[in-house]
Amino acid sequence: MAKLTVRDLDVRGKRVFLRVDYNVPLEEKDGKMVITDATRIVETLPTLKLLIEKGGKLILAAHLGRPKGRRDATLSLQPVAVKLSGLLGKPVTFVDDCIGEKVAQAVAAMKDGDVLLLENVRYYNEEEKNDPAFAEKLARVADVYVNDAFGAAHRAHASTEGVARVVARRGGQCAAGLLMERELKFLGDELENPARPFVVILGGAKVSDKIKVIDRLLEKANTILIGGAMAYTFKLAHGEKIGKSLVEPDHKQTALDAEAKAKKLGVKFELPVDVVVATPVDTGKLNKKGKPVFDFTNVRTVNGNIPDDAEGFGVGEKTAAHYAEIIKGAKTILWNGPLGMFEDARFAASTNIVAQAVADATRQGAKSIIGGGDSVKALKKAGLGDRVTFMSTGGGASLEFLEGAVLPGVAALTDK
Repeated sequence: MAKLTVRDLDVRGKRVFLRVDYNVPLEEKDGKMVITDATRIVETLPTLKLLIEKGGKLILAAHLGRPKGRRDATLSLQPVAVKLSGLLGKPVTFVDDCIGEKVAQAVAAMKDGDVLLLENVRYYNEEEKNDPAFAEKLARVADVYVNDAFGAAHRAHASTEGVARVVARRGGQCAAGLLMERELKFLGDELENPARPFVVILGGAKVSDKIKVIDRLLEKANTILIGGAMAYTFKLAHGEKIGKSLVEPDHKQTALDAEAKAKKLGVKFELPVDVVVATPVDTGKLNKKGKPVFDFTNVRTVNGNIPDDAEGFGVGEKTAAHYAEIIKGAKTILWNGPLGMFEDARFAASTNIVAQAVADATRQGAKSIIGGGDSVKALKKAGLGDRVTFMSTGGGASLEFLEGAVLPGVAALTDK
């Protein structure tokens, strides 16, 4: 169902409570927290600029990391305010809280077109609990509600769902931002009746994570290409040896059922014919999370069975070349999940080959939609982030939306 968007709003002189996804990666440099990738901030600029132009008073709310209901200086949104100010070319006021008198006073001092960023809403446990009283406190400064945080829309939290309900109850409008609108268009509308052939590339670690997506897309796709660690569950289901590879033995039947459904519907269901493997060697060290650190030795490509001492880390180049040939003929492409451990150059070739094929097909007129998360990281790492039609900013939200789930943050917006 179509939702109200910022284009439909008259916000002049009104207080616009704008939920954004500024959950950006940070690292400490010289005692300061520095943003290492500002993509999520940049993506909201069109919405912000339109609302500023329309004369709204913008009150931005966001979360950062998982502070678990307490203040954590390393998870403050203050560095985001500085970065946003530079990107917008105008001052962005920062308040070190998201509710209370301090916020009310800062909002009261705002003029039309001003921008205010509130502190991390997850400093309060009530945010993730979608506590009604907390939502009321957030909504105290809201005449209009706008959600441009697709990446958080699958969570029924106070700032993503609760505030919208409060504003709507008062008779106020609740609309999608321009980024949210694009996400719903490309992950929803564009895939309802895709130009054909429609090719889906699915990677990632687990069949259990993607089975709902596979099941839904089997109704629409012409071809599904499987990669990543979840391919090993399919191999195991076919009686092949998978060595030390990540696998879900309990989902062998799930894998076989997916293939059977594909056959029944006439959907081509492609599995890897070769795999890049390595022998993991425990270094005796632990990482920051206290887990063992492994070296990977004897990197090689195998066809069929994976040796007992080896672990699979990506599909082989023969498979990648075959997949690339299929992608070349596509008119619509959906990619969710890399085909291997692309972060390590030794295992990145297949993902890079497919990424290039997607970019080439896009140049030839295909519509390419990248379903968020690691797929976006892989494309950017390959230097091809600007060569596709659309890259989703949502990880879990993209996956749930592709599964056909109703996202609370979307459902709470006003229908057109």
